Amino acid sequence: MSDLSYAKRPQNATAVLVLSDGSVFWGSGLGAHAKTVGEVCFNTSMTGYQEVLTDPSYAGQIITFTFPHIGNVGTNREDIETINPAALGLVVREDITTPSNWRSGKPLNEWLLEFGLPGICGVDTRALTRRIRDKGAPNGVLFHNPAGEFDIPALIEEAKSWPGLEGMDLAKDVSCTQMYKWDETLWSLKDGYGRQSAPILKVVAIDYGAKRNILRCLASAGCEVTVVPANANVQEILSHKPDGVFLSNGPGDPEATGKYAVPVIRELMDKNVPIFGICLGHQLLALALGGKTQKMHLGHRGANHPVKDLMTGKVEITSQNHGFQVVAESLPGNVEVTHISLFDGTNEGLRVKDKAAFSVQYHPEASPGPQDSHYLFDRFVKSMKK
Repeated sequence: MSDLSYAKRPQNATAVLVLSDGSVFWGSGLGAHAKTVGEVCFNTSMTGYQEVLTDPSYAGQIITFTFPHIGNVGTNREDIETINPAALGLVVREDITTPSNWRSGKPLNEWLLEFGLPGICGVDTRALTRRIRDKGAPNGVLFHNPAGEFDIPALIEEAKSWPGLEGMDLAKDVSCTQMYKWDETLWSLKDGYGRQSAPILKVVAIDYGAKRNILRCLASAGCEVTVVPANANVQEILSHKPDGVFLSNGPGDPEATGKYAVPVIRELMDKNVPIFGICLGHQLLALALGGKTQKMHLGHRGANHPVKDLMTGKVEITSQNHGFQVVAESLPGNVEVTHISLFDGTNEGLRVKDKAAFSVQYHPEASPGPQDSHYLFDRFVKSMKK
């Protein structure tokens, strides 16, 4: 991992991961023959690599999987969170094996090729994860080149010159471009995905990079869901006569997205529209309330994060993916912190005492991950009924 490690290149290397500090990781290429540059992070989930790779919140990021068996269940058309993956590539320890699962429709390597995503295997992901843990998430270049030709000094400079996620508004890149309706409900082993045919409430979901399973959870909770672009104005949102507004997850710096999102959220609160936010939506709600957000040292990414609900005293095991956090001390007096991380004490949820507005930092839709937090969708429904 020293800045001279590229001198020890293996003869059969067809891919390389180069970090901005000069660290170089050699390996074998996967997926597309391509080069990509972004922030290198790690995810500790033991299942759901396809959902992770298609989560729009990973825009601008190269994902290191700490679980060694990635690709073992193949891929399918159902377990995707968006049509076009926003992640830039993946780093894994073991080579992708032949899939062994009755739901598999395509091996992971073929799926990566289909979407133009490069990857690298044979990397000591433990060493890389420790480096990210200790020094923070670095910029990096992932290059899969079967010819085995790599200009390492140039790649280091390319990693150094990438501006980083702070200040980036990536929601505009992954949001839908026009309004659409959503009625697909949660998956079941017997029937697959269902359809909501008798909704009792109307919800407008503002798409900052919405995961499909969040929309399914809203539909399953009895909602008619209308999805609008991230830059939709208040008039466009209210034209659908919603009982409530959902603020979706998404990538990038919340302060950058907040330049156009925060005024809209503030006006919706002034009109007493019930609001529920997740992930980036949580951060944007905090900014609209006068709070602050900041970049985290390495972020939270995994499906086993303990979070305490301060309102009930219960501990939930949650799925998480975020690199920014709400600064709890910056929240005004009419805002109550409702959830905290038991890993590091960071803010994981809030509610407005005098408004029907609340949000959480983690992912209660559980895709992938535990379903401990599905109750939050019912809580949103109850707030709209009131």
